[in-house]
Amino acid sequence: MKTQWPLDTAVSFDPYVGEPNRDGDQGYELLSDGRVFFRLKAPGAQEVAIDQFGYVQRLAKVNDDMWEGVVTMGEGFKYFFLKIDGADVLSPYLPIGYGCCRPMNFVDIPVSGEDWDSLENIPHGSVARHYYPSAVTGKTESCLIYLPPCYDPSKKYPVLYLQHGYGENETGWVYQGHLHRIADQLLAKGSMQPMLIVMGNGMAKTSDGRSDRMIFPQVLLNDLIPYIESHFPVYTDKWHRAMAGLSMGSYQTSVVTLSNPDKFGYAGVFSGFLRFPRAGEEKHLELLDDTDAFHASFQVFYRAIGTEDQYYPSFAQDDQLLETKQVRMIRRTFPGGHDWSVWRRCIHDFLPMLFWD
Repeated sequence: MKTQWPLDTAVSFDPYVGEPNRDGDQGYELLSDGRVFFRLKAPGAQEVAIDQFGYVQRLAKVNDDMWEGVVTMGEGFKYFFLKIDGADVLSPYLPIGYGCCRPMNFVDIPVSGEDWDSLENIPHGSVARHYYPSAVTGKTESCLIYLPPCYDPSKKYPVLYLQHGYGENETGWVYQGHLHRIADQLLAKGSMQPMLIVMGNGMAKTSDGRSDRMIFPQVLLNDLIPYIESHFPVYTDKWHRAMAGLSMGSYQTSVVTLSNPDKFGYAGVFSGFLRFPRAGEEKHLELLDDTDAFHASFQVFYRAIGTEDQYYPSFAQDDQLLETKQVRMIRRTFPGGHDWSVWRRCIHDFLPMLFWD
């Protein structure tokens, strides 16, 4: 049977406030010490646990129906699997995001000293969903577009095309990454230039079901950029166009920008790759053989990764490649792994580098 998935994924990002006489006050609470209290109903269960990709913390049974406990999850955005008797269960009483190719529960624990995505006392931009036809996939595709609070359709703006990682979709940079909140704060402080930020679905499939990570670069170049430039007041030269992405999106960024230096003047590679493991021939790297041409092509080429990232060895191998080619790029590391805590730091660091004349 061929499954037709909906174009939009409905997810919840606010904690459910239970009714004690009906739900038993299910949900979670962020405690002052950074730990998380869970209280969940699982009638007849033998075991209930919070599984962070193999790090399992079990809840305690408090009566025939209810389970609860205090767990340590670290700081920042944390996906987890709720396990009930070994089965993955999506709880409607906890926040739900989209990752690992599926809806997933998560908690978002404040990070000490990082209040630069606060909503308070600043002007706010908007994020809206747009649909555009794709000649590459043969169907209608979806993107999210951030417009700055100062947006004026009578003026022109530069554009950043910003991509998510494997198993996520175009909602990731908004709901998991707090992109719009970070940009609002930077704009309020005068630390970044007003721009449009366009987030496409990098998990593109053709109408006949073909799927691979390199379909979206074709969609971007042939469909999405023309759509943006025909529907919004944006500059169309390379010095007002940037691309960045995390993980899978970082590789897509490397391929697109290095293959099209006439179209992009800025690039950001977050927790990811100039080369992809086992990808075979990497024609986009040919630009690195001409050091002068590379340095003339990009105002900013930025690479960053978490110090505990599982892909750090690949990042280090790319370091060696750049040293051999005598190519200079901006290089950053941040505390953390392959997760949104690092990617928020990446975008907060990267946005102020763009589009200054």
